[in-house]
Amino acid sequence: MSRSTSLPLEQSPPRRSAWTRQDTTWMLGLYGTAIGAGTLFLPINAGSGGLWPLLFIALLALPLTFFAHRGLSRFVLSGSTADGDITEVVEEHFGLTAGKLITLLYFFAIYPILLVYSVAMTNTVLSFLNHQLHIEVGTGLATRAVFSLALILGLMSIVRLGGAFIVKAMSILVYPFVCALMLLAFYLIPNWNNAIFTQAGSLGDALSHGGFYRTLWLVIPVMVFSFNHSPIISSFAVDQKRLHPQQTDAAANRTLLRAHILMVVSVMLFVFSCVLSLSPADLMLAKQQNISILSYLANHFQNPLIEWVAPVIAMIAISKSFLGHYLGAKEGMNGLMAKALRSRGKAVRDEMLDRYTAVFMILTCWVVATFNPSILGMIETLGGPVIALLLFLMPMYAIHKVPAMRRYAGAPSNLFVTAIGLIAMTAIFYKLFV
Repeated sequence: MSRSTSLPLEQSPPRRSAWTRQDTTWMLGLYGTAIGAGTLFLPINAGSGGLWPLLFIALLALPLTFFAHRGLSRFVLSGSTADGDITEVVEEHFGLTAGKLITLLYFFAIYPILLVYSVAMTNTVLSFLNHQLHIEVGTGLATRAVFSLALILGLMSIVRLGGAFIVKAMSILVYPFVCALMLLAFYLIPNWNNAIFTQAGSLGDALSHGGFYRTLWLVIPVMVFSFNHSPIISSFAVDQKRLHPQQTDAAANRTLLRAHILMVVSVMLFVFSCVLSLSPADLMLAKQQNISILSYLANHFQNPLIEWVAPVIAMIAISKSFLGHYLGAKEGMNGLMAKALRSRGKAVRDEMLDRYTAVFMILTCWVVATFNPSILGMIETLGGPVIALLLFLMPMYAIHKVPAMRRYAGAPSNLFVTAIGLIAMTAIFYKLFV
């Protein structure tokens, strides 16, 4: 027998897991969850500080997004069971008490965003009916109650079809959204001007000015929110164990990287096109008016095409993000209820948990959308810090404390993710007290 044939089969290098249709679906599903209403405010926050902060933001976008979500994916994959979601992995690694606390934080990082999307969807549809379609439906409390309930039930009817269908639906909705976003970016090209360049000054002057660092500091939480798709990462990681049992981490990282490249390229193209179409003064005015970039562009250029395209893009973006965030919110609430029931020695049925969660989500989203409160501040002060804590800091802490994740220690990307997480948290607290 020759030496080559005597080698044990186990020593052969494992074959790279092939890319599948499910991987494409997940790539687009991740994109669909991340790119939502937050994207429509990013040009205002990113461009109002001038050219140099915007360029630094463009450089930070891909590593900020990829390394953070890779860390959370690896954390979920570190669980010992094949189907353990993030709530179960937290309890396995950190114990029952810490598991309950982090599951609670995980829920409150996602659930308020559903409320915002419920309000935003209702407002967008009512505005579209009244102003673009010229159907006088009004905006009174009774009208809002009817339309908000119908819209929420419509979205929840998709939810009832299951998590796999949600991911597929988001991957389908991605196509018209990306096309509309890119077409709008290219449509704005004739309106590009050099205002941001003439006011930029040199890089040395920018680095010596405190405003540069303040702008960069305060825009990082907006980037974290705009590119965040942590609610779907747990479901994604669990499914990767099923799809690629031999090379789960490598396959998950490959899908994440492709999704993040798609996100960064499309979003930054949209951001740069919007910024180049306006001046820093225009962007500051849009920030003061507290409106999305699409609304400001429609008012600024008084362009009928933008007036029609803007609400359509917004509705698609909000629908996608609502569905993706619902998966995370359901996972968090089910985890909380399951832990409470187990502590009392009661049986846990997944179907019953799903039903209670759905009823709770429908009722609360409907009430909030009907009364139309201003809850954006609550998201910035509650959701933002919790997202930074769970997405950036918890996986980095786990790398040093959890034996199953110890192999990822020492990577320079860990320091980067930790720094971004701390900056995001301190920047949000700065906005609270200054």
